Amino acid sequence: MQPSRLAWRVTTVKAVRPETLIASTLVLDVADWPGHLAGQHVDVRLTAADGYTAQRSYSIASAPDTSTIELTVQRVPDGEVSAYLVDEARPGDQFELRGPIGGYFAWRPVSTRPLLLLAGGSGIVPLMAMIRTRAASGNAAPVRLVYSVRAPDLVIYAEELRRVAGNDGVEVSYVYTRSVPEGWDEPPGRLDASRLARAAWPPSAEPDCYVCGPTGFVEAAADLLVAAGHQPERIRTERFGPSGG
Repeated sequence: MQPSRLAWRVTTVKAVRPETLIASTLVLDVADWPGHLAGQHVDVRLTAADGYTAQRSYSIASAPDTSTIELTVQRVPDGEVSAYLVDEARPGDQFELRGPIGGYFAWRPVSTRPLLLLAGGSGIVPLMAMIRTRAASGNAAPVRLVYSVRAPDLVIYAEELRRVAGNDGVEVSYVYTRSVPEGWDEPPGRLDASRLARAAWPPSAEPDCYVCGPTGFVEAAADLLVAAGHQPERIRTERFGPSGG
């Protein structure tokens, strides 16, 4: 009998890919994985030799598969779990996870509505799962991603985003809040109404909006969307706080 999706499973690290100086993607081999939807997450549990356990939740980065998933983790200050996953995990290591979890924030490729994705920092992870799922499924819904990040060297999936930007109906825009690339045509700053208006679908396009990132970013971005005229029922949010890791 296949275990419940909320049962703890032992997973084995197949590969580790650095994304930035503080973020890595782990490719995991999960026995009896039931599959997942873009936007869902898992709980990860680490157990020390003395029996001490630490547990955190992480979004799934990969398109659905039957045996492997990818988690992209950004190290947070004093984070017990994120520090291990980013700095120490190696192929062959094992730990526990359970999932997939969540349905409200999930995107299903049967939808053909335009997609408006707003990411803050590592909030890009479940939104990248949506972009990857769209490509894997052959879905043709047009996508606009607005990615707010502190600095160019902290852009997660930088090379992949360069490849997909402008191709097959995917547009990518960046908002740099602390420092900008050389030659960038505007100073650093937070996402605001003017930046959103330049990069996002207009309300008349009736896009499905997904917003993910730190609580402050998510609340501000959702308010900007509503103020611009987007329908609240088409705005879905996922947030994380400083206690994660």
